Amino acid sequence: MTYDPRARSRILVDGPGRAPARSYFKSVGFTSEDLRRPLVMVAHSWIGTMPCNFNHRELAAEVMAGVRAAGGTPMEVNTISISDGISMGTEGMKASLVSREIIADSIELAAVGYSFDAAVIIVGCDKTIPAAAMALARLNIPGLVLYGGSIAPGRYKGRDITIQDVFEGVGQQAAGTISEEELEEIVDAACPGAGACGAQYTANTMATALEFMGLSPMGSATVGATDARKRKVAFRAGELVMKVLNEGILPRQILTRESLENGIICAASTGGSTNVVLHLLAIAHEAGVPLEIDDFDRVSERTPLIGDMRPGGRYVALDMDRAGGTRLLAKRLLEAGKLHGGVLTVTGRTIAEEAEEAVETPGQDVILPVEKALKPTGGLVILKGNLAPEGCVIKVAGHERMYHEGPARVFECEEDAFQAVTNRQIHAGDVVVIRNEGPKGGPGMREMLGVTAALVGEGLGESVALLTDGRFSGATRGLMAGHVAPEAAVGGPIALVQEGDIISFDVKNRKLTLHVDDAELERRRAAWTPRPPKYQRGVFAKYAAQVSSASKGAVTS
Repeated sequence: MTYDPRARSRILVDGPGRAPARSYFKSVGFTSEDLRRPLVMVAHSWIGTMPCNFNHRELAAEVMAGVRAAGGTPMEVNTISISDGISMGTEGMKASLVSREIIADSIELAAVGYSFDAAVIIVGCDKTIPAAAMALARLNIPGLVLYGGSIAPGRYKGRDITIQDVFEGVGQQAAGTISEEELEEIVDAACPGAGACGAQYTANTMATALEFMGLSPMGSATVGATDARKRKVAFRAGELVMKVLNEGILPRQILTRESLENGIICAASTGGSTNVVLHLLAIAHEAGVPLEIDDFDRVSERTPLIGDMRPGGRYVALDMDRAGGTRLLAKRLLEAGKLHGGVLTVTGRTIAEEAEEAVETPGQDVILPVEKALKPTGGLVILKGNLAPEGCVIKVAGHERMYHEGPARVFECEEDAFQAVTNRQIHAGDVVVIRNEGPKGGPGMREMLGVTAALVGEGLGESVALLTDGRFSGATRGLMAGHVAPEAAVGGPIALVQEGDIISFDVKNRKLTLHVDDAELERRRAAWTPRPPKYQRGVFAKYAAQVSSASKGAVTS
C-alpha cells in the first residue's frame, strides 16, 4: 500500500472546516501552497548558555532549505537543553537527566499538536540525543536525528586538550602540581567554539550509536560543529527526511533488537560512555524492544575495543572523522563478524551497504583492525553482587585494575565527597561511596565528573575506586562504578554501607561485594528509614515520584 505523506497534516489544514488553522499559519508567513505540502517538524534545542547546541539555528536553516527543495514545508520547533558540564557539581546538575524526559515530551507534544508528517530532530548535548530517539520511537512518524557535531579540541602547550583537562586540572591545582594561573590558561584554551564535548564522551558516544542503530544518516555525526561540511550535511538531512517520508520508513521499523545491539557495539568498540546503558534502555522501552542491563555486558564481551578514543585512549572525535569515521568503524566490525550488517537505516540502505563506502585515510591509527584491537573485549562491564543486586556499570578501557578491595569512605552527596577529595582526605586504597544521588534520591542522578576528575588530577586515579547510585560523565576514567541499583533512596544495599566497611570490585568475575555478613546487613536494614523527598513540588517532585530504577533506564512512564 502506498504511504500517504500528508496523512497527518491534511487532517489539520485541509477543507473548509480547517480554515481557522490555515489562517493562523498564514499569519506567520505560510502560503496556501506551503500548506498543501507535507509539514515537517525541524526541532532543535538551541540555547544561549553553552557551546553544545549553539549552532542549531544555522543548522536548522539548512535542514529547512533541504526540506523545501525536496517538496516539503518545514516548521521550526524549539525545546530546552541543560549543560552537564556547566551544571556539574551543583544542584543544577539534577536537571540534566530530568531534561531528557522533558525534551522527549516537548517534541512529542509539538508533533502531535501540529500534526506533523515527519521530523528532523537536531541534537547536541548529552540528553538531547536519547530524547530525540525516544520521541521518534513514541511518535513512530518518518524522521531522523541529526547531530550538531563535536567541538574542536583546544590547544595548550602544543597538545590537544578538551573539557576533561579542565576538570582534571581542578584536581591538579588542588594538589599543587599546577598553579591557579595555569589552570585558568587551560580554561581559556579548552573550548574554542561551538559543538559538543570533543572526545568519546556521552554526546559523541550517543551520536555515533544512533548511526549504528540506523536513526541518523551514517557519516553525519563525526563531521565537526564548525566544519564547513556540516551545513551540507544538514541540507542533505532535510532532503533525506522527505525521501524517508515518501517511502514510509518508520522509526520502529529501524529500532529492532539487532539495531539496539549495534548501538551497544558502537559504544563498546570505541570505549564510549557508560551513560549509553541508561539511554539505550530508555530508547528500547519507548520502542517496545526487550533489552536488559545484562545485555550490555554480553554484547560488550564479544566486541573488540578498536577505537583509540579519549578519555581512555589518545584521540578526539574529529580525529575519528579524519580517519574514516563511522563507516570505517562499521567496516572493521563487519569484516570481523562483530556487527549486524542487515540493520536498516534512514537512508533506506543497510549498515553493511553504508559501510561499503568507507574511505580510510592512509596511515591512520584511530580506528584499528580487529586483529590489532586495543583489547579483545569492549569497554562496558556490568557488575552485580550483594551491593548491586540489579547491577551497576563500569567502563574498562583496557588498562584499569581488574580487582580492588578497600575501606569505604561514605558520603551522603556529591558535594561532601568533592570537598573531601580537594581537602586531600581520600587516600590510596579507599573506596569512595557517594549515595542518595540516584534517579529518585537525587532526584535526577547527577554525574560525578568533578569528583572523579579531581581524584585523577590528584594522582589517585589508579589507586582509588568509587561507586555511586548516580552517574558518571563520558569523560570519567578509572575504576568507577555508577548506576548502582537499587539506589539508596529506595533502601538499596548502598544505603546500608558504613564508614570503614570493606568493599571489593572483582571485574573479571563481575562482582561488587560489600564484605558484611547477612545478619549485620539485616540489622542495618531494620534500622534504616527513607529520607524525606528533597523536593515537595514542581518538576523534580513529579520526576522523583515517577522515575524507575537506573537498571530500567530511569524512565518515567
